[in-house]
Amino acid sequence: MKFIEALKLRSKLFFLFILVTSGLVTIGVMGAINIGEMKKNLDSLYFGSLVPVTELNEILQTYHGNLANVIYKAKSNELSSQEISVQIQSSLKKINEAWKSYEEHFKRDEELQYVEYVDLEINSINDYFTNILVMNKKKGNLEHISIKVLEKNILSIHKTIKKLIKYEVEMAMYERKKFLMTYDAIIKEVGLVLVVIIFGVLIISFYVFKSIQKDQTKLEIATKKLKRANKKLENVSYTDTLTSLHNRRYFNFIYDKELKRAKRDKRFITFMMLDIDFFKQYNDTYGHIQGDVALKSVAKILKELLKRPSDYVFRLGGEEFGVILSDTDEINSSKVAQKICDAIENENIIHESSTVNDFITISIGMVCCVADEALDEELLITKADEMLYDAKKNGRNRFVITTDISEAKEIAA
Repeated sequence: MKFIEALKLRSKLFFLFILVTSGLVTIGVMGAINIGEMKKNLDSLYFGSLVPVTELNEILQTYHGNLANVIYKAKSNELSSQEISVQIQSSLKKINEAWKSYEEHFKRDEELQYVEYVDLEINSINDYFTNILVMNKKKGNLEHISIKVLEKNILSIHKTIKKLIKYEVEMAMYERKKFLMTYDAIIKEVGLVLVVIIFGVLIISFYVFKSIQKDQTKLEIATKKLKRANKKLENVSYTDTLTSLHNRRYFNFIYDKELKRAKRDKRFITFMMLDIDFFKQYNDTYGHIQGDVALKSVAKILKELLKRPSDYVFRLGGEEFGVILSDTDEINSSKVAQKICDAIENENIIHESSTVNDFITISIGMVCCVADEALDEELLITKADEMLYDAKKNGRNRFVITTDISEAKEIAA
């Protein structure tokens, strides 16, 4: 079955279609051939035996019922000479036509000799009645006709034709027996062929379907791999390569989704903008490679502190980070911000160029409010940016929070 394995999925389905179609056509052709054979046997049985018997019986009936009765009536002067002639001629014509029709049917070699004998007997009896017809025309009556001779002739032809009828009946019985044997053989043959064809179709179909299933399994595995690859690509597209935090693109998506959810449920939403203090000076002092190390350290701290499923941390660009907290009020948001400031300072990342601290610190601008339909998306970000500016202006290494996005309220830590 390596041939099936080598076929493509579409080719396998087409092969299966051809296989089933071929099986059905084969069954149809066999049925047509065998039906034709059965028809031939029926023709032989009914038209080859039944019709000849009917014709022979018609000949007998004509001799007994017509010709014999005409002679009996002629002797008792019940018929006129003209009526006698018409009936005798009509009966002889009927007998000749029936016998000619019988002779035209198929005859086996073993019966030809007896048919020739019967033909001679019929011609002899017909000559006898023809002589009576001539006598009737000459004398005008048949009173002198011998009934004994008439009955002898009728009995003789009766025995001869009856023997032929018996033979035809026996042949009909033989043909019927032969037909039944042929019918049984055909049924067995067709049944056997059907079983073989069906079994063959089932076996090949099993291998075809098995191969299709194997292809389907491979396809499913490939699809799963593709989904995983797409997921990885999606994660890559949403992930900052340096810090492994969510990037600005993912921020735009999550920010819109969380804000809509908070508006729908009338819940708190907190947005933080975080900026490493004097990070440009840090890069100038220690170089960009060390600056990247510092960014990774800050990102690691943020991920460790913000572990709830509803907490999102982003790198928005450069040394700027963003945090979204859901269902967190002003007090708890302030606690989170303070923990962030303390954790980064306590990391003790040396920053000699900072005028605030000997170590890297961070400034945070925050907005915390209950979202409603009137909340403007851009204003939330703008206010957080303003609070970040205020945190830097007030000395850095701190957070500034507002709960009123129309008029900022500052709380310095």
